[in-house]
Parts: sequence; C-alpha cells; structure tokens
Amino acid sequence: MKKLLTAIAAATMLLGASATIASAEGERFVLISHAPDSDSWWNVIKNAIKIAGDQMGVTVEYRNPPTGDLADMARIVQQAAASKPDGIIVTIADFDVLKGPITDAVDQGIPVITINSGTAKQSAELGALMHVGQPEYTAGNEAGKRAAKAGVKSFLCVNHYITNPASVQRCKGFADAIGADLKSSMIDSGQDPAEIKNKVLAYLSAHPKTDAILTLGPTSALPTLAALDQASLSGEIYFGTFDLSPEIAAAIKDGTIVFAIDQQPYLQGYLPVVILTNYVRYGVLPSGNINSGPGFITKDNISLVEKYAGVYR
Repeated sequence: MKKLLTAIAAATMLLGASATIASAEGERFVLISHAPDSDSWWNVIKNAIKIAGDQMGVTVEYRNPPTGDLADMARIVQQAAASKPDGIIVTIADFDVLKGPITDAVDQGIPVITINSGTAKQSAELGALMHVGQPEYTAGNEAGKRAAKAGVKSFLCVNHYITNPASVQRCKGFADAIGADLKSSMIDSGQDPAEIKNKVLAYLSAHPKTDAILTLGPTSALPTLAALDQASLSGEIYFGTFDLSPEIAAAIKDGTIVFAIDQQPYLQGYLPVVILTNYVRYGVLPSGNINSGPGFITKDNISLVEKYAGVYR
C-alpha cells in the first residue's frame, strides 16, 4: 500500500510539473454517490475530487440522488454513462439495484472505479477496474473487538441508512465480535435528527442495560450525542462511531466517544481521479484494490487529525 501511494504521489508531481499539457487534455469524469444532499460527510470527498481535478487538469462532476433513493441513483448512473464521460467513479450502495447500470457503462467501454460502499468482489463482478474503500464487516468487527476487551456484551447500532447493505455489515461485524444478536441490537433510525434522537432515547429506555452504542457516521452520531446528554448518559456508556466531524472530534476529546473509525474518504475521492487520469492517458493501472480503512481515531491521536475533520479527514 505504501509503495502504491508513493508511486501515485510521484506520478502526480510529474504531471503537476506540466500542468499546461494536462489541462489541454481535459478529460471529464463523473463521481456518483448514494448520499442524500443532507449528508455532510461527503463534503470531504467533494473536496478531494476538486483538488485531484485541479492537479490533473480534468473535470470531475459530482452527482447524487437528492433524497438518497437508490432507484434514482441507478438512473443517474445511466444518465452519466449516456453523456460519454472518460470515466465513472461510483459507490456500490446496493449491488442488485446498480448492477445493470454499472455493467452497461462498462460494456460501453467506460472505465469504472468503485468506491466506498460495496466489496472488492462485487466490484470485480461489475467489471470495474478496482475498488477503493473500507471492508465494512472488517471495520465493524475490529470495532467490536475493541469493545469486547472493554467488557461490552450488548449494544445498540444506530443505522441511519439501513437500505445500504454495507451499513448492515458494519453493525453485523460489531455484533459478531461481542456475541450479540444483530436483529435486536440494530434500529432503522432514519435520517431526521429529531427522529434519530427520539428513537435512541426510546431504545435505551426499553433496554436500560445496553453496554454500548455504535453509530455509522455524523448523521446518526450527532443526534445520539444529544440523546445521551438528555438522558444524562454522556460518558457513561461505551460509544463508538464511524467517520469524523468537528463535533465527533470534540466528543472524542471530552471522552464521550471512545473512537471514530476513519475510512479516509479523502483517498476515496482523490485516488480514483488520479488513477483514472493516468489510465485514460497512458494505459497504466495499479494492480489490485485499495483499502482506505479502517483506522481508529481515539483520544490518543485526535490532536493529529482534528484540524482536518470535515475537509481532509
């Protein structure tokens, strides 16, 4: 992995030295995510593709279903392919829903790199060049192993995007690590902050012996923080989350959140643009997939990354 990133960085520097030539080629790529407009976590990826686009001298368009509807996302993939871009970067939010549109794009000769959601195996089945992302079950399982060492035997997984199979894998990995039943430990919280807060409060009221909480990103983490504060449980219950935001960073520093799982979304946006540019121009391609995570941000290392939260981390 280190050698791969070094090679990519070197290629980026060389291309940067001849920016006029790169700009003249002006390839156009489209990144399609499953995220609704309300999901601020994707701002890091938007920032990454802008920086990569400027460095490579290419145009990168970001498209997404405004409400997170996956049928809408499938249509966006079809529309993007019909516009004949030089490459597509796409999340595998639901393999069955997106299989047709993505494989159609590949059949048209459009290079595709999958990111974020989905697995390397699914990416290969779709005919994509590679997958850049985090193995979600592994990430949840590693988080659960940490919790198990702290004595956690039961938990609540606050799933704000339960229609995305990758989110369920996060919860399942954690449940398996601590020996808990997934079905009784996971709630479909929805994405409305007030609704998430109320559902968390209701669950904790009905299950007062819950040892831990796992949230899957800022969308569910922030209302959960509010719920714990209202219930006077802040710092009293083991709390882990996926992803980072300024509010999550602050909660790690004050001890309310034990860890944040960092899948390094910046790399998920930046690397595919660099790789596709080099592939389209020169026919070169790294061998294999890239795991951008999981990494764990705790009180011990938060000072190293907090200033970049929401921008690069």
